[in-house]
Amino acid sequence: AMASGAADGRGTLKRCLGVLRDAENDSEQFAALLLVTKAVKAGELDAKTRRQIFDAIGFTFPNRLLASRQPPAGCPENTFQALGLTLLACFCTDPELAGHSQILNKISTFNDILVSPCNPDSTSMIDDVYQCLSAVMATTRGPRELVTKGTVSALCQAYLNGSYGSDRALTLLLGLLAIAEARCWQKDTPHLLAVLSKLSKDFLEAEDMTKFELCEVLPHFIPLSPPLTQDSRGCECLHRLYKGLANILGSKLSQSQRDPALKLAACLVQACGSEWIPAESAGSKFLALLVNLACVEVRLTLEEPGPLEMEGKKEVVTACYVLIELGIQECLREEKPLLEEVQKMQLMRIMEEAFGAVIFYLRQVKQEELQDPFIFASVRILGAWMAEETSSLKQEICELLPFLVCYTKKLFKEGRPAVSLPQPELVNTESSGVPQDALRFLLPGFCHLTAEDRPREILISEGAPALLCEYFLHQWEVLTSQLGSLAPLTSTEMSLQTVCGIFLNLVVTAPDLIRRDKTFSSLMELLLKALPLLTQKDHLVLAANFVTLGLMMARILASLAVLRETQSAKGFFRAAIRFLSQAHTVQADPSSEGLAVAVSPTYMSAWPDIRELWFLGMQALAGSVPLFPWLPQAVLQAQWLENLSELLSRVSPASVDFELIAAFQGVLVELARASQPCRDIILSHHGEEWANLYGMAALEQCLSEQ
Repeated sequence: AMASGAADGRGTLKRCLGVLRDAENDSEQFAALLLVTKAVKAGELDAKTRRQIFDAIGFTFPNRLLASRQPPAGCPENTFQALGLTLLACFCTDPELAGHSQILNKISTFNDILVSPCNPDSTSMIDDVYQCLSAVMATTRGPRELVTKGTVSALCQAYLNGSYGSDRALTLLLGLLAIAEARCWQKDTPHLLAVLSKLSKDFLEAEDMTKFELCEVLPHFIPLSPPLTQDSRGCECLHRLYKGLANILGSKLSQSQRDPALKLAACLVQACGSEWIPAESAGSKFLALLVNLACVEVRLTLEEPGPLEMEGKKEVVTACYVLIELGIQECLREEKPLLEEVQKMQLMRIMEEAFGAVIFYLRQVKQEELQDPFIFASVRILGAWMAEETSSLKQEICELLPFLVCYTKKLFKEGRPAVSLPQPELVNTESSGVPQDALRFLLPGFCHLTAEDRPREILISEGAPALLCEYFLHQWEVLTSQLGSLAPLTSTEMSLQTVCGIFLNLVVTAPDLIRRDKTFSSLMELLLKALPLLTQKDHLVLAANFVTLGLMMARILASLAVLRETQSAKGFFRAAIRFLSQAHTVQADPSSEGLAVAVSPTYMSAWPDIRELWFLGMQALAGSVPLFPWLPQAVLQAQWLENLSELLSRVSPASVDFELIAAFQGVLVELARASQPCRDIILSHHGEEWANLYGMAALEQCLSEQ
């Protein structure tokens, strides 16, 4: 009987479809349509039948229904609209139709229905609208169309009105923000702030499980840009979230309650740093508690990891990493610190224990697990610790170095990532895909370690120098693709600077490695070609690194064919001389009526970062003069000797400090010894006089010799 009934139903539907297709008047179509929509609403139709309905009537008939304003006699006002929406909702169950332009151009209509006053007769229309919007959002073009056509604003209003279906409005908003957060905030900041304001109020006031449920929802409404701290309403929201979290984390909690709270706190840290935490006693206690809880969570999870338990905890431990990184930053902060000195000392000790657990965990990692984004997050946070804390866990880190080199090498070789792309601070273990540039985060730590004997030996034996050379070459390729733009300092440029620091350590402490390892010959060739390409105004710190590293390596590799008066070698030394010679100028001395030596205006902002490199570069240039007979000629062409003589003749000797005098003298002595034309220029510009005036005894003696 049931089978017979179903067959009869299909037969009736088939006849109705025929009527819809062939009807000669509206009343026949309307009667047939009522039967079709009844079947649609009852959910009796399979995909094939739904497609048959579309093939029978297409979009033309639903469009007419939506445009009709005169309902049949005795029917509610929105009867035709409701029927049209039911058909569109039916069509939207087919992904191909959901992305059709005829559906996408109804988005404004859907929005209007959501924000219209709701009465009992229109609830089915709202259900159909949400079904259509959900289907559209699942298509390729859908999210962009929804944002562009104002659906975010409509969903915000529907949620804030609290009318029928407002929970579905929130669900759709979460979906859109997950796909197109930046675009949503760019277009609809006021509406999204209004929703965040309501959610944060509910979060602060809730006294039941709603509080913890909101911990899961709120992170979706915390934008990375624009920062909430720039808006007064945003600041109010942040303060409510701070107070709500302080209430939660200050209480005794179960695991299921604490985890979402920690993730919300991490989300706020990513978006706002520590700005959402008040600079007061309560704020410092809260911050210390937050970092403490994160460290405890990391230790509990990583010291005895069980495979199944571990899998479920990766996301919350990754959130804890964000909180611990904030702890590191705040412990090092000297200007307006949030933490007191006692709190800093306590937290550093607690964080050290947490990093012991991270190292323990990483030592257990198997080869087949290396692509896990959680490993990447663990290496990244360890890199943050190694960059700042150089004395702690030294033995454990040394033992982990082979793994770190192997891991970063594997990711680099397999991925060759374009590391100029910004990486999210918090790596989402579910959606971020395969991790990429882990080496970038370890570079500062490696820079510290290569200054020490034992870790340097381990890094060398594990092949780190060759990896770093390859990485450097790749990073330079990435940077050269950006050199035409006026982009701010990128992670690529920072990485290049830090690798230069590592290589400088190796040049000083392991010159034999530089001589025998062929990869350094390739690096030398790159530096020769690269330096002239750097626009010093935009990349002064990187230029300083290239100059100093190149000059120091050239002294060790002087026998290389590429350094024997080739065009690239000449180009490099000309650029190096230009960089070193233009660093100082003459200016009025405020303390007297005379003139004083000063750092050139173009160098001034970068001088704290390049001062030490400049002095090292001057030493290296002086050491290069005897090795490259053609180098004095390059100095003469740059007219550096004339300019330097003029500078020293004009300024007050008291304005030139001893270190600067020694740097100038080192270069001048070598040039005067190696080149008669250089010696003649110095003498013709009163060199003996100002050498005596500045106490340059070695230069005086050199100039007096026949």
